[in-house]
Amino acid sequence: MSEYKYSTLAVHAGQHPDPLTGAVNVPVYLSSTFELTGIGTDRGWDYSRAGNPTRDRLEYALAALEGGVSGHAFTTGMAAISALVAPLHAGDHLVCSRDVYAGTVRLFDQIVSGYGIEIEYVDTSDLTTVEAAMRPNTRLVHIETPSNPLMVLTDIAAVSRIAHAHGAEVSVDNTFLSPVLQNPLVLGADIVMHSTTKYLNGHSDGLGGALIGSTAEHKERFLLVQKAAGAVMSPFECFLVLRGIKTLPLRVQQHEENGHAVAEFLSTHPKVSRLAYPGLKSHPQYDLAVKQQKGFGSMMSFELKSRDEAARFLGALKIFLNAESLGGVESLASHSATTTHGSVSEEIRASMGINEGRIRLSIGIEDKEDIIADLDQALATV
Repeated sequence: MSEYKYSTLAVHAGQHPDPLTGAVNVPVYLSSTFELTGIGTDRGWDYSRAGNPTRDRLEYALAALEGGVSGHAFTTGMAAISALVAPLHAGDHLVCSRDVYAGTVRLFDQIVSGYGIEIEYVDTSDLTTVEAAMRPNTRLVHIETPSNPLMVLTDIAAVSRIAHAHGAEVSVDNTFLSPVLQNPLVLGADIVMHSTTKYLNGHSDGLGGALIGSTAEHKERFLLVQKAAGAVMSPFECFLVLRGIKTLPLRVQQHEENGHAVAEFLSTHPKVSRLAYPGLKSHPQYDLAVKQQKGFGSMMSFELKSRDEAARFLGALKIFLNAESLGGVESLASHSATTTHGSVSEEIRASMGINEGRIRLSIGIEDKEDIIADLDQALATV
């Protein structure tokens, strides 16, 4: 369906009517096993860990949205990252963005490194640093752009050229922008990762993760991980993400309109410092955002003076919910040091540039005047 424009693709990719009943919504196949047609033959499915008709539809849609060869749906975003690194071997070297979600750091440092895989965190926004980090045994460069929560960008095309010159692959966590606003595979990356819990689902009612590969080898690699390790997305969760994808372009459009308005408001507020939002021309990487993104999204973060001020601000919000996660229709605010980065030490947070006053916002699709008024009254209590 690659000949269609994006909004059409979101509505129809993987969403063709059910051939048995004509149902326009993808059925939820709540079956763990499927009747075989004979010895060693089936109708395309035998056991839901290996494949399920509802999951097949979602995975087709994910591949279509990212322009990949295959999509693979997992139980959570962290399960997707686990599958991403599962093919690595002892002695391999993995380069990762320094400014990255702390759950990724926890997985890499406390689990993956125990398998004899060397993890190196570098500032991937600095191409010289990326080049210097490459080794003969480097197998993967994993980047998060924009980063969580400081909104640091990495030049996907440039990093991909560097990695490929050294025989390494590049994976990109595209959760913050979604396929609507950024397509890493088009820019040269090899693999795209998503927490489908966020914008792809869009309604804060299901967990999930995804990998989209760009080659037939990726397809075989991740199919094996799905079947062998088993952390596959349930049929009902797949249905929820398929439902969310249908309205993804419309939701992202409203998210971004609201996000830009909020960023403009916060950029001049006297109590706000170090606002991070690449859609403002004051952001040091604004030109890169314009080059590699199709929009700026609705994620941002800023600093207040202290943890106490952050607590007062969060406690005063009325429309925003003080909650983790992002990308849902509702606006969320969170204290980065104790939520997204609560699993790493204070020293690591300091090295990332995350202090006790850092607030991350996920701007929802409510009326933007109401959103701004809520932020204004909450900041008045600080």
